[in-house]
Amino acid sequence: MTAPEGLDLPKLQAFLSDEVPGIGELRAELIAGGRSNLTYRLTARSGAGARGGTDGTVDWVLRRPPLGGLTPSAHDMEREYRVVDALQGTNVPVAPTVVHTEDTSVIGAPFAVVGHVAGQVLRSRADLDAHSDDDVHRCANALVDTLVELHAVDPAAVGLETFGRPSGYLERQVRRWYDQWSRVATRELPDIDRLHERLAATCPADSGSAIVHGDFRVDNAILDAGDVGVVRAVVDWEMATLGDPLADLALHVVYSDPAFDPVLGGGAASTSPRMPSREHLVERYARGSGRDVGNLSFALGLGYFKIAVIAEGIHARYVAGHTVGSGFETVGEAVPALVSGGLAALR
Repeated sequence: MTAPEGLDLPKLQAFLSDEVPGIGELRAELIAGGRSNLTYRLTARSGAGARGGTDGTVDWVLRRPPLGGLTPSAHDMEREYRVVDALQGTNVPVAPTVVHTEDTSVIGAPFAVVGHVAGQVLRSRADLDAHSDDDVHRCANALVDTLVELHAVDPAAVGLETFGRPSGYLERQVRRWYDQWSRVATRELPDIDRLHERLAATCPADSGSAIVHGDFRVDNAILDAGDVGVVRAVVDWEMATLGDPLADLALHVVYSDPAFDPVLGGGAASTSPRMPSREHLVERYARGSGRDVGNLSFALGLGYFKIAVIAEGIHARYVAGHTVGSGFETVGEAVPALVSGGLAALR
């Protein structure tokens, strides 16, 4: 029984056999993509009582924090599992939940297991090449519509009324990500101090409160295998909370900036010029949600700030030798450009 780095497969087998009786010998592989939590696909034969597929197999996805993680609030397994579990049965497409544990004795870190959702993920511009311009636009529209559906969910109706503090979200985000910068910074970068100072000095009141994903972009969605205009599941919920929905929208828009490209190794799908314009995305969200989106400048600045800190955290793990997989060598290049984008958004 072999396992990719970051998993203790014998202990995981024992744990899952207790939690979900009837599974056979597990096999695991690291899923390519992702620059934050580690994601693995687990497969096994299933027996009577195992929550698996109808063909006699289990097909699951396990997520755990990265090796040598330095930003614990950005790798919260309990938070991710709780929101996905709560959204079962809503209009927001999510994976079926299986089990979650904070017990670090199993694989050395907390982890969550959900069902594998079949489909396709568009990570790079090359992935878009197989699809027409019309399909690319339908995909982008479907993502915005999914964000509208998420922000329309009543937190109390799905048991998430205590998922976060509804007021003061923007102010807390400014403080939190600057604190994270102090944890992960590998260099002096005066512009990020300037960006933080401007955000702190100009922070407005929240525009409202909703369940926010916190990292909403095209490659954090599983699309239908035959139709990229259909979202089968939104994934990577570790930064979800209750917060200002316009911050979620702005972050989605910021991911269209080519400055983000080095974080995913270059040529990210979200930055492709074949995607609709920022203005189109914002207008579609406004029509679908009915929210006032007239002034997004602060939220855009905050989005750039957040991504810059996350990118620096990934770069810090790469420098320390704690990344698993390839394509991390360019991430650090993105940070100064993202900070510049944030300063420009606030002018």
